[in-house]
Amino acid sequence: MADLEPVFRQMAPLNQLMHTVASPSAAYLLFVVGLSLIIFELFTAGVGVAGLVGAAALALACYGLWVLPVRGFAVALLLLAMFAFAVDVQTGVPRVWTGIGIVALVAGTFSLYEGLGLPWIALTLGVIAVVVFMLAGMPAMVRTRFSTPTIGREWMVGDLGEAVVRLNPDGVVRVRGGLWRARTNRATPIDRGEQVRVVEVDRLLLEVEPLEGAAVDAGH
Repeated sequence: MADLEPVFRQMAPLNQLMHTVASPSAAYLLFVVGLSLIIFELFTAGVGVAGLVGAAALALACYGLWVLPVRGFAVALLLLAMFAFAVDVQTGVPRVWTGIGIVALVAGTFSLYEGLGLPWIALTLGVIAVVVFMLAGMPAMVRTRFSTPTIGREWMVGDLGEAVVRLNPDGVVRVRGGLWRARTNRATPIDRGEQVRVVEVDRLLLEVEPLEGAAVDAGH
């Protein structure tokens, strides 16, 4: 037995990858980054690189979280955070949902693992990167997407469109094939699919009213 020598073998690449993503920091960062990229892709046309990378990161994160001692309510908080950020990104204005998203993100991050702690660099990188991305990067991208150059501005007043999402009071409408951030000028929300009329244009924001009961423009 004394003559036996230990033999070391290098792990296969796939095993190395699975071992890496099963670390607390990697699983957490892959999870929040994957969700962020998927949300980003939802606000763009089609399925691009961001969506594919996000889906791959999320799949790896799910494996890591599956083998690690995670708290279910913490994972739910992280999902709630991403949903909350997406709601205000949709309207283009940080409001109550942004605050809910930040609180849920911080709470879910700090309580994610049972008996394990995340390094401060992972905590800081995850929370700050997601918040900055959702408050600065995503709104800028949405503004760029909605600034359709082929659609006019002031002369759009009186044009008809359709509510893509529920306006209460903010949302998104489709006018002449383009998507625009919009706000209803009525106290009653406008449901998805209802027709609307443009009554005012404020840069990239359209003020609309429901077609039923709206004032009839002489040019329409």
